[in-house]
Amino acid sequence: QVQLVESGGDVVQPGGSLRLSCVTSGFSFDYYSIGWFRQAPGKEREGVSCINLGSSTYYLDSVEGRFTISRDSAKKTVYLHMDSLRPEDTAVYYCGTSLYSDCDDPVRSDYRFRGPGTQVTVSL
Repeated sequence: QVQLVESGGDVVQPGGSLRLSCVTSGFSFDYYSIGWFRQAPGKEREGVSCINLGSSTYYLDSVEGRFTISRDSAKKTVYLHMDSLRPEDTAVYYCGTSLYSDCDDPVRSDYRFRGPGTQVTVSL
């Protein structure tokens, strides 16, 4: 049974940093790409970042240079390190996989399997 669980969301001030974690189980982690997407109230869902089985990375233009995605095979976990956070980054962040080896470019915003999400709020 494919499962993904996000954690690490919090309330931070503009310019702050957070690291989100996505712990996975139920599939062969090393063979598939994992992505992050976000949903803010009143806005369309956005694909944020993706990492493929070879650890090539892809980013939404507005987060390029501020966010870094990485994966840890031993822990079957994908991370999203977010720096220089802005109020417009406020959203529920989800990780997902469709059990494909590669990522789409631009990053997709929907996946066959996803976690319950974690709230990130950037505010004074």
